[in-house]
Amino acid sequence: MYDLLVKNGTIVDGTGAPRFRGNVAVQGDTIVAVGEVSGPARETIDADGCIVTPGFVDIHTHYDGQVSWDNVLAPSSINGVTSAAMGNCGVGFAPARADKHDWLIQLLEGVEDIPGTALAEGLTWNWESFPDYLNALSQREYTIDLGAHMPHAALRAYVMGDRGGDHMERPTAGEVDRMAHLTAEAMEAGALGFSTSRTHAHRSRDGLNIGTLTAEDPELLGIAAALRKTGKGVIQLISDAYLTADDDFAAAELQLIRRLAQTSGRRVSFTVQQTDDAPDRWKSIYREIDAMVADGLPVSAQVAPRPIGAILSFASTTNPFVVAPTYRRIAAESASIDARLQALADPEVRAAILAEHAGFHASEGFIALITRGFSRMFRMTDPVDYEPHESQSIAAEAARAGIDPAAYVYDALMEEGGRRLLYMPLINYARGNLDDVHGMMTGDHVLYGLSDGGAHCGTICDGSFPTTTIALWSRGSKSGLSTPLERLVQGYTQRNARHVGWHDRGVLAPGLLADLNVIALDDLQLAPPEIVQDLPAGGTRLLQQPRGYRWTVKSGVPTFQQGQWTGRTPGRLLRGERAGA
Repeated sequence: MYDLLVKNGTIVDGTGAPRFRGNVAVQGDTIVAVGEVSGPARETIDADGCIVTPGFVDIHTHYDGQVSWDNVLAPSSINGVTSAAMGNCGVGFAPARADKHDWLIQLLEGVEDIPGTALAEGLTWNWESFPDYLNALSQREYTIDLGAHMPHAALRAYVMGDRGGDHMERPTAGEVDRMAHLTAEAMEAGALGFSTSRTHAHRSRDGLNIGTLTAEDPELLGIAAALRKTGKGVIQLISDAYLTADDDFAAAELQLIRRLAQTSGRRVSFTVQQTDDAPDRWKSIYREIDAMVADGLPVSAQVAPRPIGAILSFASTTNPFVVAPTYRRIAAESASIDARLQALADPEVRAAILAEHAGFHASEGFIALITRGFSRMFRMTDPVDYEPHESQSIAAEAARAGIDPAAYVYDALMEEGGRRLLYMPLINYARGNLDDVHGMMTGDHVLYGLSDGGAHCGTICDGSFPTTTIALWSRGSKSGLSTPLERLVQGYTQRNARHVGWHDRGVLAPGLLADLNVIALDDLQLAPPEIVQDLPAGGTRLLQQPRGYRWTVKSGVPTFQQGQWTGRTPGRLLRGERAGA
């Protein structure tokens, strides 16, 4: 007798092969048969009218703090993810001496927009070294499996003390050796890899650049050599190469990535997106990746399936008026969101904020877009439209109404009791469509990632990337571009799993882990995010509910039914690579 039988579904097995109708039989945590399977089972799921896929593998999340207090790990878990990698972008909470706890919280609060009060209350800190951190996580249970990278910023501060937070400081040769030793120790203990950040966008709560920003070859290659020595782990990084209009800078960063791959002998992935300032940079980066792969270097671009968009609201982190002193004062002094919204409803406060906003001018960058990019601001629809046209923008609405756009935006944000959300695509939308995103996603050496699940709690809500990948691109964009469903599923299953060395999952085949989704594809869509207060210390975050997931099964155990958690937590910490069947 099988423990679980998923029957009558259309199987998209994760290999990229054509879909077929059949059943999946599970014994314990393992798939034992796929296809024409019959026989009794203790539990049966009827997947008629649905696709059956492997559980999704998200290689770019930031649950490093959330794992201390939460075992559900939404939004990833509610979007079909059954395995995830955290500790990306060089940030995390281990290794950590006691005198660096507050510093690490401030760093994650700034870089990943995770409320510091929630981290301060929720983090257990029952670790110091990275192996200690893994041991602490191994005592907990989750809805998904988790692996963790060794984060460069935490490592640097652990070894260099206060100097490690200053990107202009260079480690001594002894300090590089110490970082390399600790990285090797982490790999042997089960770290998934090593991550670092080289972007000006990553700053602490105090606005300081991340300490890893300008790390040089001796430091980075010294650490990379530790991966070669152990023969374990991957390298993940974010660089400003994709957003610069400076050809020389981009070339230098790509050469560094080449050296990291050469020195480590391991798989390397890095962020590639599109900005307004360099809308075609991704194409030249892809050519360089092609050249690296042709030279035998396993380098991949991590890409996103839609624009990276800020969620603007008076009830969350950012909106066009955060630059106004009156707004900042009210936000700082209000004891609750409701108190803030009540103050903002005062006509005199509105007038003061609008006057201050009118006097603020930023010529370029994200702050200019967020404060005055009214033609890139859109009301969030249900389901969410991630390819809106400029004619639907707040600027267009204001023009049709004959109203100053700033005043129009203020009043729009006061709708729904002050909880109205506006969507503002910042990245991957330079030409007002998704044509370039399709180009990035269909490249030869790409990984689907960058969801940032667990991060950007009040600004960005992209943990739903797996849902967008399957729903939007299997149907097609407004330009008529699409990707075969089988390839999309492969990207979020087998391809991602193999990249991080998890060969025991990502495909529906006998002998592999019984992680799977049952999805009503025609119903698959995303509702607008909601502002919820479910973090420690009453912290708020944006949480977006998908529709269309009928079942998610983790290690043979149904964890979600019709989008609702079943209360079961079969997920565990993953240490290092996993052998296949």
